[in-house]
Amino acid sequence: MAFTQPVRTLVRDGDAIVILDQRRLPFVTATCRLASLEAVAVAITSMQVRGAPLIGVTAAFGVALALRTDAGDARLAQALDTLAGTRPTAVNLHWALARMRARLQGLHPRSRYAAAWDEAQAIAHGDFDTCAAIGRFGVEPLQALARRRSGPVRIMTHCNAGWLATVGAGTALAPVYEAMACGIPVHVLVSETRPRNQGLLTQWELAQAGVPHTLIADNAAGLLLARAEVDVVITGADRIAANGDSANKIGTYLKALAAFDNRVPFYVAAPLSTIDFDCRSGAEIPIEERDADEVLSIAGVNRENEPGQIRLAPSTTPVANPAFDVTPARLIDGIITEHGICPATALESLRTPRTA
Repeated sequence: MAFTQPVRTLVRDGDAIVILDQRRLPFVTATCRLASLEAVAVAITSMQVRGAPLIGVTAAFGVALALRTDAGDARLAQALDTLAGTRPTAVNLHWALARMRARLQGLHPRSRYAAAWDEAQAIAHGDFDTCAAIGRFGVEPLQALARRRSGPVRIMTHCNAGWLATVGAGTALAPVYEAMACGIPVHVLVSETRPRNQGLLTQWELAQAGVPHTLIADNAAGLLLARAEVDVVITGADRIAANGDSANKIGTYLKALAAFDNRVPFYVAAPLSTIDFDCRSGAEIPIEERDADEVLSIAGVNRENEPGQIRLAPSTTPVANPAFDVTPARLIDGIITEHGICPATALESLRTPRTA
């Protein structure tokens, strides 16, 4: 049975798109209508839209929106440049923009607007199918673990790489949903993922899907791995270098180290478009540095269920806020893509044209 998102993350609405506003989750489920290039760029930068695959899909639609009244060469170039500058680490963004450029730049301006919508929709459909394939391949290690256990397979994840981050079943969570569909009992250990607490998005979507789960503090992960309370770790990725080094939300590297030390398998689930074959190693992956206020304050609701920000430290406090870290290939047991599970050190076998 094909996976269906409980809430759609992105839909077309005439000459606009409607997105799920992820800044308001998990307390408020709300949508936002984007009708311009500028609105799409703000949505990606501000993380109304987040998750590497969904960022790429949204950017593709942003190009289409930009060409509504002017589809000339200068406007196309401006749209591509504007969107490329929104998030530096997630390579799916640049993959989708390269695909839009290849489809549109040779066309007459009169043909570009309709072609842009068609190509963006094709990228979205492709993401849905890719997520389904990742789920089918990624469930295999869970099936093997289930055969050796009497209880549920205990899966640890980090950040959010589920259906909120895609237009399908997700990446790291796609095998979880496939396991549920196959009748394999699972229990997901969800780390909160500070400073933006994106693990709360994972908790929210697992609750929507009826998947058993437990929210844990980031700093509890090492203890749980050491106590043999985790069977497997699966995370997503925002960029994977040609040598298998993988960039994901800050804190992933620590989980990989703890998993390696305690002989717990560690997998990265991501589409082929996340592999940057032009990036030789993790040392070349640009790491986004985000605003200090994400560390100095925290979003939540009060006792009256009213949303707000709570200041954690004085605004004058010096802050470093790298959004991602890099897990070396040697710590990764396998990369789960739509083409199967590949050793992290053997990605060359997956090389294909970037627009395929």
